[in-house]
Amino acid sequence: MGIQETGPGRPTITPRPRVGISGWNYAPWRGAFYPQGMPHRHELAYAAQRLGSIEVNGSFYALQRPASYLAWAEQTPEDFTFSVKGGRFITHMKRLVDVDVPLANFFASGVLALGTRLGPVLWQLPPSLPYEPERIAGFLRLLPRSTAEAARLAKRHDERLDGRALTTTDADRPVRHALEARHASYAVPEFVEQLREHDVALVVADSPGRWPALFDVTADFVYVRLHGDTELYASGYTDDALDLWAGRVRGWRAGDGDVGAPLLTTAAPHRPEGRDVFVYFDNDAKAHAPHDAIALARRLDAAGSA
Repeated sequence: MGIQETGPGRPTITPRPRVGISGWNYAPWRGAFYPQGMPHRHELAYAAQRLGSIEVNGSFYALQRPASYLAWAEQTPEDFTFSVKGGRFITHMKRLVDVDVPLANFFASGVLALGTRLGPVLWQLPPSLPYEPERIAGFLRLLPRSTAEAARLAKRHDERLDGRALTTTDADRPVRHALEARHASYAVPEFVEQLREHDVALVVADSPGRWPALFDVTADFVYVRLHGDTELYASGYTDDALDLWAGRVRGWRAGDGDVGAPLLTTAAPHRPEGRDVFVYFDNDAKAHAPHDAIALARRLDAAGSA
């Protein structure tokens, strides 16, 4: 994601694909992706030298600390991007209801320490949560759309973050959000239009038939999660599958709203300036993810897409 300053603290983001992995700290990757004997503290830097983005998954399980986000930023190149996964307390336990304070806690936990490296925030819904338009609408209205808004929200954190909160930002930048639906009831045009109204990306999830495969473009960027080609979390992607995904990414990058996959409603209008595309491989169980991510990125580089 190239960034060009066009005004005080307001960058214009040059669309480009970012291909990466969901998390980086996995024991099966040691010796299979990371060199044998590499200290664990060097794994992030090693991955960041080979990939353009990483999805932070630890933030889903527990609130992190500002020092951690700052350290991650310092270990990665200036043009690197982290997407950050929203907390399961918000999505799975509170189920998006009465989450004003939990959202404040999440953004106070250090997300803003990533600075220019902060990419989209991912909200993964539980498979047990059916589509309820009012529930989704209420949640979408709460989401901060800039780092300044996120900092103001963070100031409303509760006592659990006293003494360990980050409630400031070094500049006012856009904050983008993506939502991954895992219940079949979300496969309706109403949901697509609702996300478009709020400029929130509908996650394109490849999950070997486990969850809905939804391809409608709903924002100025596209967010893709590849959970496994034939076996959830465990199987790698074949050359043919990677070629297919590369073609889709190139279409989205060029601004197309229809890349030849089934849609729930009218395709999003062509965007002449293109769209950012974030692709994360989540087939981590057998160390396929980093190798598949590198293979897809090479296909896009060879086609002049990055």
